[in-house]
This record gives sequence, C-alpha cells and structure tokens, in this order.
Amino acid sequence: MSLRPNSLKFVGTKVLVDGFFFGPIDLLVFFTYMGLSAGKSLPQVQEDVKRDFIPAFILEAGVWPAVQVVNFRFVPGRYQLLYDNFFCLLDSSFLSWLEQQEDAFWKKWMASFLKFEEQETEC
Repeated sequence: MSLRPNSLKFVGTKVLVDGFFFGPIDLLVFFTYMGLSAGKSLPQVQEDVKRDFIPAFILEAGVWPAVQVVNFRFVPGRYQLLYDNFFCLLDSSFLSWLEQQEDAFWKKWMASFLKFEEQETEC
C-alpha cells in the first residue's frame, strides 16, 4: 500500500501526525521556553504549562487541521513551507497572547471543568 500525494489517506495521515505528535510537542516546547526565557523557575514553568497546555491544545485542534488539509492538499509543494510559516507566525502570536492571559476567566473555567472531571473519576 502506497500513499499517493494529495490522496485522502496521504493528507489525513499527515494531518493526524502533525496534530497528535508534533502539536503537543510544539506546545510543550513553546510554553517551557517562554517561561524559562522570562526568568521563571521550573516549578513556575510547570504550573504555567499545566494551566495553558489544554486550552491551547483544544483551541489549536480546531484550527490546525483545516490549515494543514489546505496546505497538504491544495498548496503546491514549493509554497507549502511559506504557507505553513505564515500560519506559524499567527500561531506564535496567539500562543504568546494566550500565555499572557494568566488568570483569564475562560482559563479558570476550563481548569475548574478539568478538575471536576478528575473528581468524578476519583469517586
């Protein structure tokens, strides 16, 4: 079985690998680097990653698959890097904004929702 470029299986495989393998690694590296470069201690960085990782992953899971389907299916190979880098620039801006929203209402809500799920599983 070979995957032909631009086939549904080819595009789907690339999008899945990008979203479930590279996406979480990218977020972990981004938030760790941002925290350490701001002079935070490792425990502070760990708390920031706990606070920001899930909201960022959920929000990005709604955007990146569509961006990558267009990239892998319709953008000519020689322009795919440029296309991807443009959206990476937007993504880095978004993640920087998200990281600065330390105690935003929606982050507290998501954290309380996740803690509620943890309490249900403990019972």
